Amino acid sequence: MFQQLLNELNARKVALVAVSKTQPPERVLELYRQGQRIFGENRAQELAAKAAELPKDIVWHLIGHLQTNKVKLVAPVVGMIQSVDSLRLLEEIERQAAAHNRVIDCLLQFYIANEETKFGLSESEACSLLESDAFRQMTHVRICGVMGMATFTNDQEQVRGEFRHLRAIFERLRNQYFPDAPHFHEISMGMSSDWQIAAAEGATMVRIGSLIFGER
Repeated sequence: MFQQLLNELNARKVALVAVSKTQPPERVLELYRQGQRIFGENRAQELAAKAAELPKDIVWHLIGHLQTNKVKLVAPVVGMIQSVDSLRLLEEIERQAAAHNRVIDCLLQFYIANEETKFGLSESEACSLLESDAFRQMTHVRICGVMGMATFTNDQEQVRGEFRHLRAIFERLRNQYFPDAPHFHEISMGMSSDWQIAAAEGATMVRIGSLIFGER
């Protein structure tokens, strides 16, 4: 199943983030030995613990809601933080990245679902962040694109519409704020239940757990 999925994503030029939350290190190593290098974790503590134990060429993505007081746990090792949903959080990432003399890649997380439990920025909030003096002075974070989670529903057209909305946000932000920034190219959307729709709607990376590891 994993190789078939990987081959299909490679054919579409979509990166796979294997969501390894709650999985033991041995399961991560199984995929690592099959060539997978990008793994996603929801919790800062779990990411830091696995990064200390597993091969150093794994690229760890923090994909869950991140509290500012937990940034210090992942700052030395994280490859990308996909869940930036406030200027306050980005400021703390900047501080911690500077302390480790690193530049941390980040995605702006947008609220695109019809679910109150989801986190994320509105487009106007993202514009305010990107136009702020605080952001303009940051030198240890790099905004590489956007992330969003669709509504958990069987209505595929609703999901498709939400993904199209996220891609439209990405394109407007790129045109307005990052026209000459080749690093701003990521659209992270799509999970086990809807990754095919996401890929068709322009995702550059998908976050897949249960399809690979089985239901938790």
